[in-house]
This record gives sequence, structure tokens and C-alpha cells, in this order.
Amino acid sequence: MTRGLFIGRFQPFHNGHLHVVKEILSENDEIIIGIGSAQDSFSLKNPLTAGERIEMIRDLAKEMGFLERVIIVPIPDIHENMVWPARVMELVPKFDRVYSGNELVLALFENFGVKTIRIKHVNRYIYQGSVIRNKIISGEDWKDLVPEKVYQFLKRVGFEERIKRLARNNGEVNK
Repeated sequence: MTRGLFIGRFQPFHNGHLHVVKEILSENDEIIIGIGSAQDSFSLKNPLTAGERIEMIRDLAKEMGFLERVIIVPIPDIHENMVWPARVMELVPKFDRVYSGNELVLALFENFGVKTIRIKHVNRYIYQGSVIRNKIISGEDWKDLVPEKVYQFLKRVGFEERIKRLARNNGEVNK
């Protein structure tokens, strides 16, 4: 049995993430989805809680029929790059390879002798959490950038209103 690890913030989970998950599942028996920056929430960069992100992804995986092949684990930041892969390996079940589009993540896991695979981004210029959050702030349509099940979840938790309130009240720069 093979298992791939895919870490992201999923703020929110969008169609680009779904494409990557499907690719990983086509190459592996299971996928571990690591919820990065798990300790952060209610900011423009990380508006959703780890629990909301877990629920959002579980709902989608269940609807798509691959929930039994998905393990979702929250991964908090530790701000120590050289030991971060060891911390991740402590938190998640055993895996065979790491999938990422982030060069730092690839380099750090390679340094630990872990096989890494660079993901192929699909429409990266639109499938980004920051693009979705900025569209909400600007009042633009964003529904087609996320799976329908995710959109329904985000409506249920008041995602749009949260983003707009954070933008108004915090004046943060969206990254």
C-alpha cells in the first residue's frame, strides 16, 4: 500500500487542490491531507479554523466517494524549517512520498531523505486562496473556483461575511 502526503493551508479548498488530490489518489492507495498553519484562523490569510478546513475537505471527499482513502491531519507551524519535516513525520501516519508545489517544502523533505514529487499546478493564476479571498473583498464572483460542496460549506459557515469583516476591521494585507 502506498500513501502520499499533501500539505496546504486550504483557505479555502479550491478546484486546483481537488485536481492535485485526484492525481495523488491515482498514484497512491491513500492520501494524507495535512492542514498547514493549523493554529491560525480568523485572519485574511487564514480565515478558516483547522476544524472548518477538516470538515470542508471531509464533506467533499465523502461526496466524491474517496473518504475511505483520505486521512486529514492538522499541522501547526513551528517556524523552524530544518526540523519541520521531522515534526510533520511525528504528527502524521507513515507516508511514502510528499507532493508539493512549494520549493521549500520539497527541499526540506528531500533533506530528510523523503521522496518528493512536484505537483503540476492547474490554472494557478486563478486557483489560489488569495485570489478567491480578494474576489470576495472586491465583490466578484468566485463560486466556480471551488467545488460546489465546498461552496455550500463556505456559505454555511459565513465565509464571505467573515472575509469582508476581516478586510474591514483588520486592514490586513491579503497574502
